[in-house]
Parts: sequence; structure tokens; C-alpha cells
Amino acid sequence: MTLLIVIIALALIFDYINGFHDAANSIATIVSTKVLTPTQAVVWAAMFNFVAFFIFKDHGVANTIAKTVKPDIITGHDMLIVILAGLLSAIFWNLITWWFGIPSSSSHALIGGFGGAAIAFGGLSAINSEPVLKTISFIILAPIIGMIVAFIISLWFIHSFSKTWTPKIIAIAIIIGVAFFLKYNIITDPEVLKTHFDSYWLRVLFHAANFKWILLSGIVLTMAIFTMYLNTLNAHNANAWFKKLQLISSAAFSIGHGGNDAQKVMGIIMAALIAYDGGAYSLDHMVWWVPIACYSAIAFGTMSGGWKIVKTMGTKITKVTPFEGVAAETAGAITLFVTEALKIPVSTTHTITGSIIGVGATKRLSAVRWGVTVNLLWAWVLTIPISGTLAALFYFILHFLYP
Repeated sequence: MTLLIVIIALALIFDYINGFHDAANSIATIVSTKVLTPTQAVVWAAMFNFVAFFIFKDHGVANTIAKTVKPDIITGHDMLIVILAGLLSAIFWNLITWWFGIPSSSSHALIGGFGGAAIAFGGLSAINSEPVLKTISFIILAPIIGMIVAFIISLWFIHSFSKTWTPKIIAIAIIIGVAFFLKYNIITDPEVLKTHFDSYWLRVLFHAANFKWILLSGIVLTMAIFTMYLNTLNAHNANAWFKKLQLISSAAFSIGHGGNDAQKVMGIIMAALIAYDGGAYSLDHMVWWVPIACYSAIAFGTMSGGWKIVKTMGTKITKVTPFEGVAAETAGAITLFVTEALKIPVSTTHTITGSIIGVGATKRLSAVRWGVTVNLLWAWVLTIPISGTLAALFYFILHFLYP
């Protein structure tokens, strides 16, 4: 029991560190564009980190993380030692990268640590290859998707300033596309809808699987309608409106951040509970206090901020204007919502960095400070092997102390 309590405490500490380490993901652009002060920005992001608790209810990412290691090979006390070693490694790597202002992935540090400790115990056969390969592939895919989506949104905004009918036609096409998307993705079966509302339409709206798509669609629709009138505004008024839109886009990204990253710790805690008592706990039934604790921890961590990383993300990659901030955050939110629906644990750090690069590339390739970007890429590539190696060392030490 003592070992389990230590693991749960460390998992929540990691979640807290994840929050302040990754605070920059949600607030870097909104601070660098001076839409909010740093203090206002972290409170704004933290609030929406916790709002994700009410939206993401299927916990698919948590299940993927919990299944990183094969529970039939590593069980009981051995699993607890593996989880503890992984957490210690992830916390250590997060603190090191935070100290040097490197926006590395907390998610990959956790997965690398969990996997590295498991390999130290039982070799490669102890690893469940499918979730690990998904995670590793999205080290490359997540930032590329974010970059492409941000590049497209930025071009859309830029061309909406023109006096032609083309931007309006594009906006109408996007509105129609969103309508079709909602038609084929919203759950309307009364037997499936799980909310406490009596009204059928409120049950449809607030059903967790529906609400996240309605929320994201609402943001895209808002931007589509806005672009129809963008060419009637002068530069000053357009900039003022983009600052208001940035509040919405940063909130959406913060929700995606909370929903993705808090679930990873939920998966670790559930794996520990199952290892402690497999008869009492199951991945099919998330213990009620685990999501509340994890979303609270990451929200409090975000409120603590991570100013060194904010500086790197907000100013060193490329100079970001309000309209580019909206494009980057919206692209990041879309990527996170989609990958969460696919139950793929991705790095919010990689996603928003790729999005910021995407908006910078619309100006010219030289607008992106590629020297800084290459250094970030090295940190991304090295996070999993280094955290895995550290976890293996921690495992051997813990195994010696608690055989």
C-alpha cells in the first residue's frame, strides 16, 4: 500500500510539473502578442485545462498509456516498481529541460520512462508494440500535421483581406463542410446519450463525445464567418478582432492540452491500481477520483507557469502576430482533438511548435529561426531514449532497494 501511495503522489507531482512545463504550449502566443499578461494567461489556460474534465469522458488516451506495458508479463509488485522508476525518470527529465528552457515533451518523457523501466525488467517482450509505435510515429506526424494545418489557416486569413469574392466562397464552403462533419459525427441515439439533462437536445449537445466536436466546429465556424467580413476592416480593427479571437483559440488549445496530457497520468495511476489489486480495478471503469485529481494537478501546474519555455515558444521560433497566434492555436487544437478521438497520445509541445513554424513559414522560410528549431528537434528525438535509459537505471536501483 505504501508503494502505491508513493506512486500516486509522484504521478500527481509529475502532472503538476507537466502543467507548468507545458504552460508555454497554451500561453506562449497569447503572451507574446500581448493579448493577456503572463498572469492572466496562465489563469486562463489553467481554467480551460480543467474544463477538459467535463468534455473528454471516454479516456481513450489513458487506456493507450496504461497498455504500453504488457500486464501479463509484468504484474503486482514488479509493475509498481516499473511504474515508479518511469515516473522518477520523467520527473527528472522534465525538470532538466525546464531549467534549460527546452520545450521537450512531457508525454514522451512519461512513455519513455514507463517503457524503459519495463524493458529493464523483461526485455523488449514486456512492451506492447502497438501503442509505442503509434506514439513514436506521432513524434514526427503531430508537428507536421500542426504545421500544415496552421499554414493553411494562415493562408486562408491572409487571402481573406483581399476584396475578391474568393474568400467568401471559401468561408461558405467551410461552413457547409462543418455542417456535414457534424451531421455524420454527432451521436443522436437516445440509448447512447449519457447526460443528466431531461431535454433531448441538451443531452445531444452535452454528450461528451458530441460536445468536443461541437465546440471545435463552433470555433471554426466563428472564424469562417469572421473571414467573410475581414476585407471590410482596416489593419488596426482587424488586429483588435484577432486579439479577441485569440482568447477563443487559446482556450480551445488549453482544453485539448488538458484532455490529452491529464489522461496520460490517469493511465499511469490506473495501471498502478490494477497492479496493486487487479480484482478491484479495471481500465473499463475509471475510478471517479482519478480524473478529478489529474485535471486539478495539471491545472494548478499551468497556473505556476514555465516562463523560460514561454520565451522560447513565443519569441525565439518566429515572431508571432495576433492573427498568426489564432492560426497556430486553432491548428494545434484541431490536431489534439482529432488525435484524442483516435486514442493516440501526442505531444502538445510538438503540436504547437509545428503550428508556430507553419504560421512563420507563410511569411518566408527565413522567418523561422531554424537554428532554434533544430535544437528543439534534437530534444524531441532524444527525450524517449534518454528518459528510457534513466528509467532503467532507476529500476535497477529500486529493484535492489525493494526486491
